[in-house]
Amino acid sequence: MKKTIAIIGGGASALMLAATINPDHYNVTIYERNNAVGRKLLVAGAGGFNLTHSEDIERLITRYTPAFFLEKSIRSFTNTDLRNWLNTIGIETYIGTSKRVFPVKEIKPIDVLTAILKQLKQKNVVIKTQYTWKGWSDNEELIFENDSQIINIKADVTVFAMGGASWQVTGSDGSWLNYFEEKGIKTIPFQPSNCAVKINWNKEFIKAVEGKSLKNILIKCGDKERKGEVVITKFGLEGGAIYALIGEIRKQLNIIGTATIYIDLKPLLSIEEIKTKLLNRGNKSVTKQLEEVLNLNETPIALLKSILSKEEFTSTEMLSNKIKKLPITIAKLAPIDEAISTVGGIALTEVNQNFELKELPLNYCIGEMLDWDAPTGGYLLQACFSIGNYLGELLNRIST
Repeated sequence: MKKTIAIIGGGASALMLAATINPDHYNVTIYERNNAVGRKLLVAGAGGFNLTHSEDIERLITRYTPAFFLEKSIRSFTNTDLRNWLNTIGIETYIGTSKRVFPVKEIKPIDVLTAILKQLKQKNVVIKTQYTWKGWSDNEELIFENDSQIINIKADVTVFAMGGASWQVTGSDGSWLNYFEEKGIKTIPFQPSNCAVKINWNKEFIKAVEGKSLKNILIKCGDKERKGEVVITKFGLEGGAIYALIGEIRKQLNIIGTATIYIDLKPLLSIEEIKTKLLNRGNKSVTKQLEEVLNLNETPIALLKSILSKEEFTSTEMLSNKIKKLPITIAKLAPIDEAISTVGGIALTEVNQNFELKELPLNYCIGEMLDWDAPTGGYLLQACFSIGNYLGELLNRIST
């Protein structure tokens, strides 16, 4: 007789899990609180559907925090495996100039979701929408609310895949945390990741440069650094180079209330090379010299002027040092609902290497509801797909 699997949540991990499960051994039902599954996939794809990253698997694994927690599942279903699987369901992909992986141009996010759902239909996966999980009953049944009715469900295997707390419009609001806490399962409050940072800019500065970018820079925070570019906004800074450092920034904010990043405006030049270029400017203004010999445009120059004193700006020694290491104070992170992803959720100590809750056998937690972190660039989706596939293959093995 087939066993039953209840999957709570309809995101990337849940969909991949359902697509991997052997229908000869299990009857699978997905319970989704929204009107349809995959809403976060569609939102994520609105600005270009970055499915994974093509970099070498050894380097890719290091992108995750903590890397050891996800290594086994990512090695079992790599970025190459994901691309091959997508190709088998009719989703051809290509590697962009940034080494990120996207569906070919004519394929939209809804087409990817439709192709996945077609696979689930072929496997007889049942999808029930507008089912909101409300915890456990006294006899360990799953409690759902559907159309104002309370429904209790018993499954042989339960997999929780309810996402983090970002993009609440998609249903990921983290409201389920208290049900696990009531069970004595340790949880960690959600915090934003891959998000903008708040900087109290000089009013005149932000009026002049709002919406402009700092390009080809290097940003350091703590013992981490990232090259790239950021956009200056009224709120502060946003963009890939800052997103990659959010873990270090968040750590400082949690400990001392503020954080400091250091921007290297000319990462390809040493301090000595910059000093040499800035010497002997003759009758030229400092601004003119920065433009001509260092090829800095109005945005980084305005940033320097907004932070440095007149003495620092006109001193070759001090200006050179600040060009290489310009300190910026961060006041806070953007609100959770504006973040691309979150950290927090179920503490990793509560699950074993197979994502099974130690205190609740045959109950598993997968995806973003677990306390791990990753930068943008396809890493988040890759991990979610890898976890779903890993657990699906595990359940297939133990069913035989």
